[in-house]
Amino acid sequence: MSEDSPKRILVVDDEVAFLRVMREALTACLRCEVDSSPHSEYGFELAIRKTYDLFIFDFSMPMIDGALLFFLIGKVYNNMEPPRIVPPLLLVSGKADEERAQALLKEPGVAGLIAKPFAMNRLLERIKQCVPGIESVQ
Repeated sequence: MSEDSPKRILVVDDEVAFLRVMREALTACLRCEVDSSPHSEYGFELAIRKTYDLFIFDFSMPMIDGALLFFLIGKVYNNMEPPRIVPPLLLVSGKADEERAQALLKEPGVAGLIAKPFAMNRLLERIKQCVPGIESVQ
C-alpha cells in the first residue's frame, strides 16, 4: 500500500446497530476504509484476505470473542510466508472492568480497551494514537 492510500480498519462487533454507527463515524471523520462484520468468522476471513492498519473488536461476542479472534489471526499471520505484521487491536467492551479484559491489555499488540458506551470522539482519538498517519476528514 502506498503512503497516499487510506488506512484500513476492520471492525467486528455483534451489535449490528452499534457496528453501523461506528462504521459511519469512522468513514465520516477519518480518511480510511472500514470493513465490518457482526460475525467473528467473517471478520477472520476478512483479516486473512486483506491487510489492515488496525483491528477494533468487541471483547464479548458469542462463540469467538475479540481476544480469541485476535489470537487466531496472529497465529495465521505468523505462519504465513512471509509472515505478516499483526496490526494493533483496540477492544471495545461493555465489560471493560472485568479481570480478563484488564489482563488482555498486557498482551502484545493490544493497544487499548474502550468501555461501552463511549463518546465516538474518544474512539477517534484512540485510533489516531494507534495508527500513525491516519488523517481526519477536513
